[in-house]
Amino acid sequence: MVKFHEKLILDKIGISRSLSRIAHEIIEKNKGTANLVLVGIRTGGVYLANRLKRKIFEVEKVDLPIGALDVTLYRDDLMTKKDQPALKITDIPGDITGKTIVLVDDVLFTGRTIRAALDGLMDLGRPEAIQLAVLIDRGHKELPIRADFVGKNLPTGIEETVKVLLEEEGEEDRVVILHSRREEREAIN
Repeated sequence: MVKFHEKLILDKIGISRSLSRIAHEIIEKNKGTANLVLVGIRTGGVYLANRLKRKIFEVEKVDLPIGALDVTLYRDDLMTKKDQPALKITDIPGDITGKTIVLVDDVLFTGRTIRAALDGLMDLGRPEAIQLAVLIDRGHKELPIRADFVGKNLPTGIEETVKVLLEEEGEEDRVVILHSRREEREAIN
C-alpha cells in the first residue's frame, strides 16, 4: 500500500487572498462587471465561481449571473475510460450569446478539461469573449491554453498530484501536493 504525504501549498487564508485578487483582476480587466457571466466547471470550479461571485459583489455591489458546466460529454478521453463517468447537470443562466464568460476551474493542468469546457460553451451560444480563471496553474500543458487570471502558479512534477480541498466538499480549505512515500525516497537517493 502506498502512503501519501501532503505538502501544504495554500491554506484557507491563502485561498481567500488568491480569490480576492482574481476578483479584482476580473473587474479591472473588464472595466467593471457589465455583461459578465461566471461559469464554474463542475465540481471544484463551481464552488470557486460562487466564492468569486461573493467577492465581486463585495466590491461592485453587483450580483453576477453564475452557471455550472459539466464537461463530461466533451472530454477527449471518454472512449478510453473503462467505466463511463456519471453525467452532472449543466446550468447556464440564460443566453450567453454576446456575453463575456469567465470560466472558472480549480486546477489547470494539461488544458484538456478547458478545451472540453470551451466546446461545451460554444454549443450553448456565441459569447463575445471567454476568459479563464483558475486557482492553481500547475504547468504541463498539452494544448495551447493559458489562464487570464491565476491564483498561484505552481510548477510541479508530472507524477505529482495537486488537490484543491474545499469546505463545500466537507474538507478544510487547502491546496496540497500529494507525494507517495516511495517518490520521496527516490528523490532522496
